[in-house]
Amino acid sequence: MDLREQLLKLTEIGIALSSERNVNNLLDLILAHARNFTSAEAGTLFTREGDNLRFQVTQNDVLSERLGSGNTGRFLRDKTVPITKTSLSGFTASTGEVLNIPDAYSIPSSSEYHFNDEYDRKNNYRTRSLLVVPMKKPNGEVIGVLQLINARDGKGQIVAFHGDFERLVLSMASQAAVALSNALLTLDLKQAYLDTIMRLAIAAEFRDTDTAVHIRRMSMYSAAIAEAMGYSPDGVEQILYAAPMHDIGKIGVSDRILLKPGKLTDEEFAEMKKHTTIGAAILEGAEAPVLKLSHEIALAHHEKWDGSGYPYGKKAEDIPITARIVAVADVFDALSSVRCYKPAMPFDKAVAMIKEGAGKHFDPACVTAFEKALPKITQIYREYSDETGAMHKLTGAMPVLSRP
Repeated sequence: MDLREQLLKLTEIGIALSSERNVNNLLDLILAHARNFTSAEAGTLFTREGDNLRFQVTQNDVLSERLGSGNTGRFLRDKTVPITKTSLSGFTASTGEVLNIPDAYSIPSSSEYHFNDEYDRKNNYRTRSLLVVPMKKPNGEVIGVLQLINARDGKGQIVAFHGDFERLVLSMASQAAVALSNALLTLDLKQAYLDTIMRLAIAAEFRDTDTAVHIRRMSMYSAAIAEAMGYSPDGVEQILYAAPMHDIGKIGVSDRILLKPGKLTDEEFAEMKKHTTIGAAILEGAEAPVLKLSHEIALAHHEKWDGSGYPYGKKAEDIPITARIVAVADVFDALSSVRCYKPAMPFDKAVAMIKEGAGKHFDPACVTAFEKALPKITQIYREYSDETGAMHKLTGAMPVLSRP
């Protein structure tokens, strides 16, 4: 590849990185492009967390073939490395310098940095050449490190990384750092947006702490069901963000009705049902896509597949799919949780009730997705089952799917 081709490739990579906003996808993409650009058979990407580097992505063609692609980082998950000059990645993060090492096992003992062969030993792998490059923001701050392993020549033989790659990969890593910073900023804005929605929704129902916890659980249940139905990551996020507003209309319902510890009279139930149209009125005319989804969910999440729901008695596919998804999540959480008017139903019995409601209360396709998502739903249920712990978590951030 001549210089012109290299510069053109760098430009193409920069465009590809700048257009990706999902952080996990971006991290994979950065490492894949860097490996492809340098013909490296493996590599690792670290991101900076305070005084440590965290392993985020590991790719290894040799181990993928031997162990499967999901196992190349099996000894690195949740592992961090202190940012000191004794390790290769720590040295680069500390100094901002590029390291180009022909043979990891031939680093002089007098060197300030050393190669840790633990990964090689545990995986029966042999690291030879290494190119360790800082990911720098325009102000010079190092926010990550790219570690490329075992460059291969045209015949597939392992060789040292060519010196020309040092500045080229450094340039690419700088582009990657900007793209990562932008993606994280977008993620932080999304988190702040979701946190605001959560707090507004909780404010509408904070008269009942059980119900406030319910908002968080059912939102995550809704996202899990959407994911099982094949929604894109962006679509799943939209459901996660929109679902918390499903009962915002309860702000207009009397405490006397909302907190009644027994069965509602017909008149009281008629008042309670108005929360759907009140919520829709609050959200009417919103321009933001997530609030448009919130509007249709608030209005229709109590409609039933067989047409016996409210407020308008819509049936089957006349009910928006988002509302059909949230209906399953909403009822499941109501069944499996303590409320002021009832004890919690056992988890397995609540699952059985959802299955029985397929084709009557619920869209059968949503129930099928609910069953498919049960492992994730069970995890959410367990994590948020303790009311004290769950209420404490209400003050924290909602989980975001794409955070590294």
